[in-house]
Amino acid sequence: MRRTELQRAYWRRNLLLTLGLLVIWFGTTFVAGYYAEALNRVSFMGFPLGFYIFAQGALLVYLIIIVIYVTVMNRTDRRFRIDGRH
Repeated sequence: MRRTELQRAYWRRNLLLTLGLLVIWFGTTFVAGYYAEALNRVSFMGFPLGFYIFAQGALLVYLIIIVIYVTVMNRTDRRFRIDGRH
């Protein structure tokens, strides 16, 4: 592959990963918030589920999103032989 083709492939992979993780973030933040009242009818560890999702669960999802992004991008950097030092 030519250098520009490699760069396009790398950037496409980065954009797809980012888009996928943003969909998860959006679902956790806004979709779950929209259904919070319905979720509160279900109890989880003695708390309403809607409350638990926003008090604990969303923070865990955000942390997992960060870990996934770092892990996948490090692997992608190695695959495309991208050196982080300039």
